[in-house]
Amino acid sequence: MNAGNDEILELVKEKGSTNALYYPSRILLQFSNSDIQLAIAKSNNFTSSLELFSTEHKNLSAEQSIEVFPLSSSWNEGTGKYSNLPISSNGSSWLYKDNDSSKTKWLTSSFGVGSTGSISTTVSITKGGGEWYTGSSFKGTQTFSNADSLDLNVDVTNIVQKFSASINVSQTYPTGIPNYGFILKNSDTIEENVSSSNGTLQYFSADTHTIYPPKLTFKWDDSIHEKQSSAKLEGDLSVSLYNNKREYNKNDVAKIKLHVRNKYPTRQFASSSNYLNPGYFTTSSYYSIRDAHTEEVVIPFDNHNTKLSANNDGMYFNLYMNGLQPERYYRILFKHTNNDGTQIYDDNYHFKVVR
Repeated sequence: MNAGNDEILELVKEKGSTNALYYPSRILLQFSNSDIQLAIAKSNNFTSSLELFSTEHKNLSAEQSIEVFPLSSSWNEGTGKYSNLPISSNGSSWLYKDNDSSKTKWLTSSFGVGSTGSISTTVSITKGGGEWYTGSSFKGTQTFSNADSLDLNVDVTNIVQKFSASINVSQTYPTGIPNYGFILKNSDTIEENVSSSNGTLQYFSADTHTIYPPKLTFKWDDSIHEKQSSAKLEGDLSVSLYNNKREYNKNDVAKIKLHVRNKYPTRQFASSSNYLNPGYFTTSSYYSIRDAHTEEVVIPFDNHNTKLSANNDGMYFNLYMNGLQPERYYRILFKHTNNDGTQIYDDNYHFKVVR
């Protein structure tokens, strides 16, 4: 069957209607070459992760393990849904990479370029289920217990670098591979155990009506530190946003500026206001973005990739709005460490992303 138009992506093993065997499912995902090129153009020194957001999981075993590989063949998404009767197969399915009319089968054995597919011949399940590249540099894994957060956040930096090498400089296997997307599957041990289920893992798809579609996240450090030799090493500080807009277009790259000063400045006689002089955090200062309504952490504090920058005009950071959901309000938080310890500044610094 195909569920390419469903709001939910599932990794599940279901009992066959004509026997007692449990049949596995797999998830296929693809992000566009243009989006990957746009992100990589910002920096060659990036990390990338595949993120899926969990919904209602069911009857999970004590431990789960999900594997991510790059697909080695093109495929059709299809418009099926899990609840369709009769079952829809107008897109890729376990047997076919296109549909049940053209019936182009997935290859089911190694074919000379590090690619494989299917399922072990030792189990009584029809071969199929995708084609993907194998090897340690083509694999991402996440293992967790059913008591953990079941959101997926899998490091796919090596895979995306290979996509980039193919897209930008036409490198071929093994340095570069075409971007046919990702396949997500349970480990072989779980899939090949046809006598029991491992529960149902459910994640929001790109067709969700929520703010949690799958994401391919890129991180890099673009911070500069020109003036932080004069950073405020102690004392209470006041932090405010400076000359920033309340709304940004979804395609904007915003330079978010903040003004830092002593909360209780020393009294002195001067011909200009002390409040006009830019102050500075130390180099141990970072930003974070939250959804203002749900409190979901969209961009977490990161010691490598959310550093604040400093120049003659003060502190700032660059924010790429195309990484945020439009028509949502967001809140900015700051974290700063100096001789007095670490403090979080959360004074309702809001902005909205619009279409």
